[in-house]
Amino acid sequence: MNYNVKHPQIYLIFLCVVTFFSCKQAGKPNVDDIRLDIKIERFDRDLAAGQHKKIEETDLFLRKKYNFFYDDYIHRMVGDKNYSDAEILSTLYKDQAYTDLNAEADSVFKEMKPIEQGLTQTFKYIKYYYPKVKIPRFIAFISGFSVQTPIGDGYMGIGLDMFLGKDSKFYRAIVKSVPLYLSRRFTPAYVVPRITETFAREELFPSKDESHSLLAKMVENGKVLYFMDQVLPEQTPDSLKIGYTTKQLTWCKTFEGDIWAYLIENNLLFETDGQKIQMYVSEAPFTPGLGVKNESAPKLGIWIGWQMVRKYMAENPKVTLQELMNEQDPQKILNGAKYKPKM
Repeated sequence: MNYNVKHPQIYLIFLCVVTFFSCKQAGKPNVDDIRLDIKIERFDRDLAAGQHKKIEETDLFLRKKYNFFYDDYIHRMVGDKNYSDAEILSTLYKDQAYTDLNAEADSVFKEMKPIEQGLTQTFKYIKYYYPKVKIPRFIAFISGFSVQTPIGDGYMGIGLDMFLGKDSKFYRAIVKSVPLYLSRRFTPAYVVPRITETFAREELFPSKDESHSLLAKMVENGKVLYFMDQVLPEQTPDSLKIGYTTKQLTWCKTFEGDIWAYLIENNLLFETDGQKIQMYVSEAPFTPGLGVKNESAPKLGIWIGWQMVRKYMAENPKVTLQELMNEQDPQKILNGAKYKPKM
């Protein structure tokens, strides 16, 4: 069965925080002439309001207003095609967990203006670099932690229940499926960067599944982070862009040369074994084999790839962002970067 939603999985590789502000940023292009004013639609509130009406009436209203998103929500996020819309809505409304979670989300997200401003600013930059890009509808919802930022036919969803704040009681209850080293980043400040990263990966630069070596994965992910450098506020700390703690980022900077030497000495750049590659690009509390007492940062291959791409762009100032993102040869990036961090 095909659904409108493209990728319901939660992307947790690149998480960063955005500071909302109205002043111009040094080094950023002027986007004042780009007309854009993003508004977030509150499906979560419309759904909750329908609890006090006839199920059939609520179903008709939500389907008419939210169209493809509603179908994906009902039959992909909280239910499936084996049940009717009315059956799924009825079950949802009788679930106390839904009621409690909805109340918490409504309390945390009383209004969305700061997030709307952040999205507007970021997508103006995206439109500057990619004028033909279509801006989707932005729809807020809760799904019982099934999906964070899904993309579907003409929409991007914002799963509010996965941005409640790192100390939310709900995250302690799901720690077996979502460990605390991930849920510590489930805060409102991450909404804009999470949307940005998901949009980049799914709409602008979808993976072609041709990245077979560790180097290819490093460069591919490093380019996405560099893209985020360009469209998110310059005040955004690197630790939050990649989802590191301050301690982890400090460790990376201190041992950058040692990390690079380890990859070279162990012939890892051109490693094609999937399991070995995952050790250096996947979410984890730390990267195995590096550091003592598990003090290393996770996904060090991605962090090094990011620094490599930054160095490549610094060494090749005539290369545009679009040219960088279109480049499919990781060896060219490696050679052109002249990346040799000191130990």
